[in-house]
Amino acid sequence: MKTLQEQFTESYNDYADLLFRHCLFKVSDRELAKDLVQESFMKTWGYLAEGKQIDSMKAFLFRTLNNLIIDEYRKRKTVSLEALAEEGFDPPFDNTQSLLAHIDGARALSLIKGLPQEYRDVVFMRYVQEFSLEEIAEVTGESKNTLSVRIHRGLKKLKELFEHATRN
Repeated sequence: MKTLQEQFTESYNDYADLLFRHCLFKVSDRELAKDLVQESFMKTWGYLAEGKQIDSMKAFLFRTLNNLIIDEYRKRKTVSLEALAEEGFDPPFDNTQSLLAHIDGARALSLIKGLPQEYRDVVFMRYVQEFSLEEIAEVTGESKNTLSVRIHRGLKKLKELFEHATRN
């Protein structure tokens, strides 16, 4: 039988990248995403160290991370592009290829980000992160039936956004 530490290390190896991608999609800041993922693992370890049980480690980690993301948005200040330009902001692209790769990735995610909030997260979890309906239900606390309907409607809306983008 595995020790608690071995189980936790295995969970880290299994889910750290998935959590990071999810967080990066949400906060659009690589360093902040790393920090939030690390903090979610620290909070989870603290929870386990208190002797509490976790039925689904993946769902627990995602719920913890989502709560940290919400907390982060609550304390964020908005910064105008003009203020960034005055401070000497320069995009971090050193060559054309990396710029094009960034634009292609950003364009694909922007279609998903363009979905209404009620569809965005579930479509992202289902098709980008490849979560099952059961896993999404565990993370969100909603029924599989509700999620199925929301994903179906989200895909319909995503198709409309794609068709509009290709026309323009």
